[in-house]
Amino acid sequence: MPTSNKDSAQGCHIVITGGAGFLGVRLARALLNQEHLALAGGAIRSVASISLVDRYAPPQDLADDPRVVVVTGDLNDLLESNLTKTQVVPANTDVVFHLAAAVSGECEADFDLGMRSNFAATLALLQACRALQTRPMLVFASSLAVFGDAPGTPLPAVIEDSTLPTPQSSYGIQKFVGEQLMADFSRKGFIQGRTVRLMTVSVRPGKPNGAASSFLSGMLREPLAGGRATCPVPPETPVALSSAGRTIAGLVCAAQTSDQDWGPRTALTLPAITTTPADMAAALERVAGPQVAALIDWAPDAAVYNIVKTWPARIQATRAAGLGLLPESSFEDIIRDYVRENTDAVAHPIR
Repeated sequence: MPTSNKDSAQGCHIVITGGAGFLGVRLARALLNQEHLALAGGAIRSVASISLVDRYAPPQDLADDPRVVVVTGDLNDLLESNLTKTQVVPANTDVVFHLAAAVSGECEADFDLGMRSNFAATLALLQACRALQTRPMLVFASSLAVFGDAPGTPLPAVIEDSTLPTPQSSYGIQKFVGEQLMADFSRKGFIQGRTVRLMTVSVRPGKPNGAASSFLSGMLREPLAGGRATCPVPPETPVALSSAGRTIAGLVCAAQTSDQDWGPRTALTLPAITTTPADMAAALERVAGPQVAALIDWAPDAAVYNIVKTWPARIQATRAAGLGLLPESSFEDIIRDYVRENTDAVAHPIR
């Protein structure tokens, strides 16, 4: 099935919500470096433009690229305004990567923020795509948080493609609602939907965010930079993680996979490596030495642990593997990749 009614020789016009965020910036750079996209397995098309929609401006290298359009503002406000809606989803839009969201800890602390940022904004974006009447592709970043250990419905030992989502946080519920909206808008033919469940990404550079999982980057990032960090969960707590690179590969793969190869309208769960904070600290010690690993303070926080302990830690992503998406071989490899990419944020010699 064709991806749109546009000539395949024309360039591809892309929108990234949350385009100034960590993953949005990496995705934009990856697409610009790749220089082409074959939407839904169709003809290869050059990347003609990327609109980065965010409350903040993107890094200067992206703002200076002639293929990049910067749209700054609150996503809900932009979509609610008839004057600015066309800036978010222009008439020539071929694919939207919807990454903008309020994160887990924020949503648990502020219910209305989560409903506005994760539910209302997603519905408004879907309606804007529907209004184009060109069936654009929409790649929605859902989350592993749609799974949880629910009362009376214990979480299975391993999450499989057929596992029923049972979210146990406002964030997880909002993401699951987004998945269902994506499925119905796809079923109705309004969009070509691709929902991808992202793992917790580690190691994230920069400053901590409000996610309950933020410590899974901070406990490595801060010691590597010479500072102390806190791990708020027991050292043997199992967690499922992925690198930024594998996450971006999953998003791009979703956009380029044909309907037949993608399969059902249900969300695709990305692969993950299973580890524990204790094993992460051990990997850090192997990479940077015991003096760096000693900068981690183990200080339990019940509020964080009560969220994290409901998340699954073991993933069998058979459907993703069929598309060539596989987890990293070790967490040590993830740390070394972070060090190579962020040399200015590493204060200690690396082994």
